[in-house]
Order: sequence, then C-alpha cells, then structure tokens
Amino acid sequence: MKNRTVIGIICMILAVAITFGIAPMVSKMAEGKVDVVTFSKNLSKGAQITEDDITVTSLLRSGLPEGSISAKSKADVIGKYTNSDMYKGDVVTPSKLANDANASDNILSALSGDKVAMSITIKSFAGGLSGKIQNGDIVSIYVTEKDKASTVPPELKYVRVITTTTSGGVDENEVVPNEDGTFDLPTTMTVLVTVKQAEILADYEKNATMHVALVYRGNDETAEKFIKTQDKFLKDQEKKQEKAQEDKKDA
Repeated sequence: MKNRTVIGIICMILAVAITFGIAPMVSKMAEGKVDVVTFSKNLSKGAQITEDDITVTSLLRSGLPEGSISAKSKADVIGKYTNSDMYKGDVVTPSKLANDANASDNILSALSGDKVAMSITIKSFAGGLSGKIQNGDIVSIYVTEKDKASTVPPELKYVRVITTTTSGGVDENEVVPNEDGTFDLPTTMTVLVTVKQAEILADYEKNATMHVALVYRGNDETAEKFIKTQDKFLKDQEKKQEKAQEDKKDA
C-alpha cells in the first residue's frame, strides 16, 4: 500500500514538473528564432533584387508569414523582381517575387509619364502572330491601308509588348487551359509607346489593318537596345520637325 502511495506521489510530482517545467520549455523551443531573408532597404514594385537589397535576419518562428524564405535559399531570391512596393525589414516570401519584370502589373505601375500603355486590336489569328506573342517581346507593326501596300512605319519598327489579353480580360501570363485543353486566344495587344506612337496607332486602329511580326525575344538588356534605337529615331524626327517649323517662320 505504501509503495502505491509513493508511486502516486512521484507521478503527481512528475505531472506537475511536466506541466510547469518541461511543457513551457518545449513551447519556447518551438517558438525559437529562425534565420529568414528580409529586405535591407525599400524597393519599388518591379525592381530587380540584388544581393545588397536583402539580408538574413533572426526572427521568432511564431510571427513569421507563411512561406518565409529561409537563409539557405537566399541565393534563389537574387535576380528576381518585386511584385509590389517593399520596405526595409519585410520578410521575403514567394508571393512577393516575380521571375521577370515583364509582368503587366509591374510595367503599368512603373509608368512615369515618359511613355504610355496602349491597346490595339488583334483582328485575325495571323495578325496576332498565331497567339504566340509573349510579354516583353519586341515586335514590328506592319500596317495595311486601303489600296496601299503593307509597310512598317518607321515610328513602329521596334515596339515593346506589355501583354496580350483575351476577350474575357485575361492577360497572357494568366491564361489557363480550357477543359478541352485549348486556350482562349488574345484579342488585344497592349504596348509601351510614346505619346507620338500612341497617336499613330490610334489612327491606324481606326483606318487600317495591323499585323505583328516578332523581332526579338530574350534578355531585357538586348531588348532595351531595340527600344533605344526606336527612341533615338523618334527624338531625331522631332528635332527635324522643330527645325523645319523654325525655318518656316524665318522664311
């Protein structure tokens, strides 16, 4: 009987120890700090992330957002792009990252007034490169006016595609297959252009047929060279027009 009493007392002591000693220790260990990747500075939406933009920070596990990227995966973050404005100290998660800067939301959010986004109608399957246009492509726009041969206006030789959109309003990077495995084809193409180019496109949208030809698809650095060539032409053309007007006034 005495043995049972002693065993009972020991069990009670162990239970109290577990409740007030071991259990809190286990809980504290579970809520311990872990090393995760955080932003070391403020970044605008669409910015490419460099090694200087992120750091490793020890934070309590219990307060971390779902999917927090661990220190072991820091290298995987470098080179990606932000999906929204980020602030110093924000924990990096996959939902905050984009694999490229060509997501339409990123480009539209980065518009500063120098250029505008404009959509034109894709009037035929062939005219829209058979549905193969991708975000970030550099294209030439062939124009066919009534009773005239098709040409590429020099102002539209190199144009950057922001995205294509289906009749249901779904952008190219968000299109998913239908139940039968087919895809809805785009009906419009949104491009990044100057105000002058937008005026020209608006006129052709109303009075001509446009046909897209792919010029380049690849890294952003090379694509930017095509756009700089186009921008230089437009600026040179603008200077010539200004000079012609000045000469006309002086005559």
